Amino acid sequence: MKKILLVNTNTEHAPYPVPPVGLCMLASRLEGKYEMQIYDGVFPGGTNLVDTVQRFKPDYIGFSIRNIDDVVADRQVFYVNAIIRDFIEPVKKATSIPVILGGSGFSIFPEELMKLAKADYGIIGEGIEVFPELVDELEKGNDPSYIPNVLTANSVKGPKKSIKLKHHEPWNGFSKIDKWVDFSPYRKRSAYPIQTKRGCSHGCVYCTYPLIEGKDFITRKASEIADEICEAKERLGDVTFEFVDSTFNDPEYHAENICSEIIKRKLKVRLRTMGINPMHTSDKLFELMIEAGFAQIDATPDTASEIMLKNMGKGFNLKEVKKMATLIRKFELPTMWFFLFGGPGEDMNTFQETIDFIDQYVSADDLVYMTAGLRIYPGTPLYTIALKEKRFSKGKSLLYPPYFYYSEKLNKESLDGLIRKAELQRPNCIPALETHPPAAMIAEAMEQRIAGNLTEPMFRTLLRIRKDWMAKEKQHHLR
Repeated sequence: MKKILLVNTNTEHAPYPVPPVGLCMLASRLEGKYEMQIYDGVFPGGTNLVDTVQRFKPDYIGFSIRNIDDVVADRQVFYVNAIIRDFIEPVKKATSIPVILGGSGFSIFPEELMKLAKADYGIIGEGIEVFPELVDELEKGNDPSYIPNVLTANSVKGPKKSIKLKHHEPWNGFSKIDKWVDFSPYRKRSAYPIQTKRGCSHGCVYCTYPLIEGKDFITRKASEIADEICEAKERLGDVTFEFVDSTFNDPEYHAENICSEIIKRKLKVRLRTMGINPMHTSDKLFELMIEAGFAQIDATPDTASEIMLKNMGKGFNLKEVKKMATLIRKFELPTMWFFLFGGPGEDMNTFQETIDFIDQYVSADDLVYMTAGLRIYPGTPLYTIALKEKRFSKGKSLLYPPYFYYSEKLNKESLDGLIRKAELQRPNCIPALETHPPAAMIAEAMEQRIAGNLTEPMFRTLLRIRKDWMAKEKQHHLR
């Protein structure tokens, strides 16, 4: 039986380490036909990857590139160089087996990354169906360049080509994460990821989800999702589950059905989720979420200005954002809020409208992330806007250095100053530059959680410590 090694090149731990759900789904999909193994680089980096390759002796090796950079303008952590240096190049020196690239980050800049990594093959978009087809053709000795979404070393030579993606329905098998990687390091700060669908029908100007996964929601059955949670709970015991879709409550009623299925089975689990869409919130949704076991959510309206909601292509209005915020306070659901400043048309007034919303609607116990500048990715509406405004020339690669969009009405310096002022007046507001908590703060948080047997979301423990630190620093300066 031929062997395949899949490598997770993501080493980022902020705001928390993320298990490689996509690779685990792929490994489970290929299991039986090939002997599979995953190298998870989140904690060791690439330190023992070559040893793993030499010991396992794979016939094919796939590298997943999850992120290109950290999308923070003032920090600009570029991951690609380290990925090539610490993961890909050592393997290429140690063996001549075909190197296959994939992942969400790769899918945004496929041709550039193929050339930089000197890879043999690349898969754009979902790899669940494409990877097996690619390997099958290679096993037959055929040229796989005809396969939709597949790039080869030869196909990326010459001028950049227009690539049309073929999107696939979600695979209904389970990821079985704890079978493929050591889940124990993720228990303290992370969660067991569950994907309930693919695609996104929204048109946020900066977002790459529709490009990578398709512009339509393709959902899994609620019963299958509950089955996966139930099986993982039996294996792992008390663990938090996180729904990692672009937005949890889209399409309408999908989230309600999932919650109802969990409640019906009396699973007694701890849940959290990423973005909640204000358009589809209701008392019923939040009642079901609380009963199902939700302990934390992320709210990602990006702005609380009616003008900016339209300019950012959010698809919902301020009334719906306020309704969502009111429901969050009503049901006392711990929430991390995310706001992006500096998009097309942003000015002092629209900035202040969002700050006023935070003051009026967001609990002081909830965390507010404030990001200045929008990372521009090719193929997005923001790319077209920036091109029309002559921010760069057509054909310019945006891989590195990363390009960030700032409104012509509110430049970077002014925006940074406004965010800094908002932070100093509101301890729960944190600029994106400070999203990596100091090691001492994390250590103190872990001590408090263990000593007090705390079950609150980690962000609330960290936020409380941050407030104490800020108060002590203020008293120190007053002396």
